[in-house]
Amino acid sequence: MYQNVLVPTDGSDGTRRAITHALTIADRFDATVHALSVVPEGPLGTLEDRADVTAGARRAVERVETEAVRDGVSVTTAVESGVPHEEILDYIEEAGIDMVVMGTQGRTGLDRVLVGSVAERVVRLSDVPVVSVRLTDEIEIEAPEAAERIARTKATDEGYAELSLLEQPYRTSGTWTVTLETDRGPVAIDVDAVTGTARIAETE
Repeated sequence: MYQNVLVPTDGSDGTRRAITHALTIADRFDATVHALSVVPEGPLGTLEDRADVTAGARRAVERVETEAVRDGVSVTTAVESGVPHEEILDYIEEAGIDMVVMGTQGRTGLDRVLVGSVAERVVRLSDVPVVSVRLTDEIEIEAPEAAERIARTKATDEGYAELSLLEQPYRTSGTWTVTLETDRGPVAIDVDAVTGTARIAETE
């Protein structure tokens, strides 16, 4: 049904939920995730150093690539410069995108206005379905011990046994990663720090 899923990302904590949703959809339909970051120009441009912004954009798509590879999801990345919604729409057409997954809200202040504006324009002008994911910075799972408890529960629910912690849980963006040794080998479990939702990705 879907072969190419696009997730625009700016590398902020808030985009974590959109990335997770895109990876879940791609895994379900055996699709390729396209991670796109746009270095803004025009009315949505930035006053920050351009080299720093470009480097941040590369890191943003590399983060998606790392998670996709770990989850066994096909992935491709791109960094473009221009007016964000125009670059996203151009990429949709050029890459044969079937679905877009993107956040509707930035983290604070001006980010909320700019990200919301880009999302609204893509929703209005895109010829393919756009899944809007509300973003938030309200981290609920703050302690590694809490993330570990959720991960152990998820592993048990999925039929894993003989659980032991391989390394200290760590958080990147809005997701905790908990690695457990189990009766079936090591597994990495992602725990959404906002919602507490957990998903398992087996490690080699």
